[in-house]
Amino acid sequence: MFVEVIIPLALPKNYTWEVPANMQAAIMPGIRVEVALRKNKKYAGIIKKIVSSIPPSFTPAPILNILDSKPVVNETQLKLWEWMAQYYMCTEGEVMQAAIPANLKLSSESVLQWNEERSLDFSDLSDAEFIVAEALEIKGELKISEVQQLLDIHHTYPVIKKLVEKGVCFVWEELKEKYKQKTETFVLLHPSYAQEQALEQLLNNWSRAPKQMELLLAYLHLKQTTGFVTQSDLLKKANASLAQLKGLIEKGILITEKKNADRLPSLPKLLQLDFELSPAQNKALTAIHQVFDTKTVCLLHGITSSGKTQVYMKLIEAEIKAGKQVLYLLPEIALTAQMIRRLQKSLGGHIAIYHSKFNPNERVEIWNKINSGETQVVLGARSALFLPFQNLGLIICDEEHDASYKQQDPAPRYHSRDAAIYYASLFKAKVLLGSATPSIETYFNVQQHKYGLVPLMERYGDVAMPTIELIDLKQIPVKQRQAHPLSPTLLEGIQTALNQKKQIILFQNRRGYAPYLICDTCGWIPHCNHCDVTLTFHKGKQKLSCHYCGTTYPVLQTCLACGSHHFIQKNFGTEKIEELVAEAFPQAVIARMDYDSIRGKHDHDNLIKLFEQNRIQILVGTQMVVKGLDFENVSLVGIIDADGILNFTDFRVNERAYQLMEQVSGRAGRKDGLGKVMVQVSNLKHPVLQFVQTHDYPALYHFEIENRQTFQYPPYTRLIQVVFKHKEKHIAEEAANIMQQGLMSQFGAYINGPSQPLVDRVRNQYIWEILLKLPKDAATVNACKMAIHQQTVIIQNNKRYRSVHIIPNADPIY
Repeated sequence: MFVEVIIPLALPKNYTWEVPANMQAAIMPGIRVEVALRKNKKYAGIIKKIVSSIPPSFTPAPILNILDSKPVVNETQLKLWEWMAQYYMCTEGEVMQAAIPANLKLSSESVLQWNEERSLDFSDLSDAEFIVAEALEIKGELKISEVQQLLDIHHTYPVIKKLVEKGVCFVWEELKEKYKQKTETFVLLHPSYAQEQALEQLLNNWSRAPKQMELLLAYLHLKQTTGFVTQSDLLKKANASLAQLKGLIEKGILITEKKNADRLPSLPKLLQLDFELSPAQNKALTAIHQVFDTKTVCLLHGITSSGKTQVYMKLIEAEIKAGKQVLYLLPEIALTAQMIRRLQKSLGGHIAIYHSKFNPNERVEIWNKINSGETQVVLGARSALFLPFQNLGLIICDEEHDASYKQQDPAPRYHSRDAAIYYASLFKAKVLLGSATPSIETYFNVQQHKYGLVPLMERYGDVAMPTIELIDLKQIPVKQRQAHPLSPTLLEGIQTALNQKKQIILFQNRRGYAPYLICDTCGWIPHCNHCDVTLTFHKGKQKLSCHYCGTTYPVLQTCLACGSHHFIQKNFGTEKIEELVAEAFPQAVIARMDYDSIRGKHDHDNLIKLFEQNRIQILVGTQMVVKGLDFENVSLVGIIDADGILNFTDFRVNERAYQLMEQVSGRAGRKDGLGKVMVQVSNLKHPVLQFVQTHDYPALYHFEIENRQTFQYPPYTRLIQVVFKHKEKHIAEEAANIMQQGLMSQFGAYINGPSQPLVDRVRNQYIWEILLKLPKDAATVNACKMAIHQQTVIIQNNKRYRSVHIIPNADPIY
């Protein structure tokens, strides 16, 4: 018997291993097995399938061990991995690396083993080698971590290398399990007091040790309210010591018992939707069911604050009652915190949350609960797509237009909305895409009758859409604009909202204090040493920071070009906006929401709660503040730099600008309809601004679709980007030219480039790109993918280009 095994490495194909006779009865797809690759390097791989034959002149190595009694990955997931690797031009090992929680991927640790044939003459060893050899002779084997402790140094490789060369020991690998079940000490009442009469008699005859009596009463109260009592909860509630608890144990009144415990305790399972749908929502819900009768995918095009979430919850309720599982995707972790509170209130323990902020052990526990069917609904960001669903009935992809659904680095560079549609097809499940501003590609699929469409064009409670006011920055003197980014009109609007006890959101899509500094004498600008970008000044940290590689530098006091000591801060980031707003409105409570201020696991949720409770009046932030968050008391939204959004170099710029401005405007007036959006902009005649002012998505779509067809961009073509990275600029360029020449004969009409991107060096790697605009023909696209793979092999077989990093990216989003 032979098996094809996926291991978490970027191998061009899966390898085959032989199954020893004594293991064959336990073999099945989806279980983890221990295999060796190259000498003694060991990996925990996943069995993809059982095969009956092997390639000729190939002798497979045997599997070393079986690690599971039942599959940790199901066959539907393995089909998703295979499709993802083929479509997104990566390997199944790379998909596995992204899909499996870290603590299910066993790590290989090197072990030193004493050479029994070695003489005990250690005279040829150095002091460090002698210490390790002596310990090995006594113990027989040592782990690398133990060698590090012995020598009190981290880099032990030179010592180990010498010991191996001198025949003192051998090195081999062992796999170690990283996941550990959490245990908790539970406190129980002794069985002799299980009867109420015996317990009553105990309490009535109690004469001494009042602290122990308090502890016992605290235990009885916790037991009644929670159903179980942990030792830590009991001691905390009673403000008691461990000695007092031991006193009750010694008297035979309480007993303790260690049990396995969940790191993420489940809530009671509920189905209590405490709201009624509006007539418009009911009509939309009925229409969605009708679409699902004939189509797999439906777009719910609901304007901001139309109550899409309540429609989702009704659909989820129906799936739970039918015994099905539901995946509810959101584009960013930032959105999950507010949403989970709303869903748990109605669904309780039916729903779990899954995203990258959970620690590795927590992720394994969620994985296991979904695999067993215990958890029916999962709310998560794009990585939740990889969870082991058993009976998936519905996938909801909220804010489906959001670019965050596309994974950038590392591989697999998948789009979770598109992958979700394929994944649902494996279960014959339905997919609901929701957005106020659908992507052009999705709306095109609706127009082609590939997807169904359900409009929801009425705000919940019949609330009016916010008014959009354009502020012409050209009317403000340049010096005034450079000194203060907020126009007098916007400042007046903020004051009016504060007087009305309302809240304000200010949106600026640049973090930091000043996007760059410039020497006032010669015009020199500090750049990152590793990237071809300017450094952003962060006042709170008093650092210059590169937003591409993360390197920080001390603030420069002297120009490196001319020696001048005078620098000017150019443009405004969220940090400076926050400072200027605080100066203008000293009585207001102001907070900032961006990548720099939201770092901890609960920081984002805590800030949202404060804003929901009206304990913050003005919230300044980047895109984090615009994505689907629901705040009832916001009356004003200010877009500080619309020009920066409208003038980005990307064919999707108009679509993105509309989506961003329409989404941010949707945060205003969600309850009373008295919302206003102030947009600071220089080019008032830009067509996108007219669409935003009238909230006219169909007009934007028709404007964009004509341009896309004229210039042959999606949805009329399929894009494949190939990126070349190398520390030497000319080597990266040469590799790109070889690829272009290799593709020219077959795909020359579709090739753009090679060329350098705007930022052509990141982390000391120079970048060149080729873009292919292919016709929407599966045969052509697949042939091109195959040709790219073949050319990559040819290029990297040349010693000169072996270290060039070649990255194919299907359906790129910039």
